[in-house]
Amino acid sequence: MKILTPLALVAFVLLSGCASTPNDPTLTLQTKKAPEEYAECVLPKLHEGALHTTVSETQRSYRIVVSSKVAADDVLEAYKGKVFLYERALLASTFGPSRLERAAQECL
Repeated sequence: MKILTPLALVAFVLLSGCASTPNDPTLTLQTKKAPEEYAECVLPKLHEGALHTTVSETQRSYRIVVSSKVAADDVLEAYKGKVFLYERALLASTFGPSRLERAAQECL
């Protein structure tokens, strides 16, 4: 019975990351850069941190997905004038900005 309580706590913590609303960005930023220029700034910073990224481009935006082994993937979407960050990490922004958030801020 003593083992069941810590396991339940771990399960709760892992599932709490899934409880956030998937359509609400964690952070919304303003930028004067074009989406392509913004993505060109962010990508090298993420690769320096050894983060695995996937980039997709539409007519109006760039979408950078940072893969995670333990939580849902994080997403950075850059549009003309706006950047949306969707972080689903277990402790996102609890102990300070993540690498993705720092890169997003530095490239404004």
